[in-house]
Amino acid sequence: MDYTSLIEAALMEKRWPKNTIAAGRRHSVGLKSDGMVTAVGDNKYGQCDVSSWRDMVAVAAGNVHMATNTGNAHTIGLISDGTVTAVGWNKHDQCDVNDWRDIVAVAAGWRRTIGLKLDGTVVAVGRNNEGQCNISGWRDMVALAAGDWHTVGLKSDGTVVAVGNNRYDQCNVSGWRDIVVTAAGYLHTVGLKSDGTVAAVGWNKHDQCDVSGWHSMVAIATGSNHTIGLKSDGTVAAVGWNEHGQCNVSGWRDIVAVAAGCAHTLGLKSDGTVVAVGDNEYGQCDVSGWHGIQLPGN
Repeated sequence: MDYTSLIEAALMEKRWPKNTIAAGRRHSVGLKSDGMVTAVGDNKYGQCDVSSWRDMVAVAAGNVHMATNTGNAHTIGLISDGTVTAVGWNKHDQCDVNDWRDIVAVAAGWRRTIGLKLDGTVVAVGRNNEGQCNISGWRDMVALAAGDWHTVGLKSDGTVVAVGNNRYDQCNVSGWRDIVVTAAGYLHTVGLKSDGTVAAVGWNKHDQCDVSGWHSMVAIATGSNHTIGLKSDGTVAAVGWNEHGQCNVSGWRDIVAVAAGCAHTLGLKSDGTVVAVGDNEYGQCDVSGWHGIQLPGN
């Protein structure tokens, strides 16, 4: 069965966009309008070996905090038939997704991969030292987010659940209501509400949770220690750690989607091109030549 229409219906019913751009620690991934995928950046573990992928409908990139001692990363692709493929570092079996079926969305965290099934249940593989993969009891889910050490699930009623490391209260989301999008960083969690405002909990050393004044937002993304918000007018806001200029997005216009890696930020423009700011040591921001990137909802 071709799950494309089912996936589109699942994602668009309440305006949840699919991920057509993704950012890891040292690489960036883009889904093209023809279902092929492009990637730039560090390829030490083969995380950019996506040129042979076909019929993709969403992508995700595993991230890792800058302070972590390895630059490991992996890339996930959701295929139109509801199956999943993966490339990259696989020490914790985070790329062992070939037997997954009926998947409508994917998320990639540090050393793990999360998949949302058509029936609202969730599957996970990879590192589970702090319970970040303990999602077998989740039901009625419509979206997922994966931080370094915690996993967040958005339910169909607009409430949120979280498992994993909670050292900085990043999993304290049980009181959230009317959420339409979630995002998870290194040690913080962000939720976009139906009224365009944003909530955040967790570690706030770099002010990455200072989003209480945001409004008219239509999408959010989280890096390790920064938070990105896309406004309804196509402009972008950012708070948090900015050592590499990853928050320098005030001049962006005509943006329709955003993604955040450890220390870089991607913006998808309405013409299918991509802009990037931040850490570019491995060429992860070299996206100026990208064209024909699929727009959310297309």
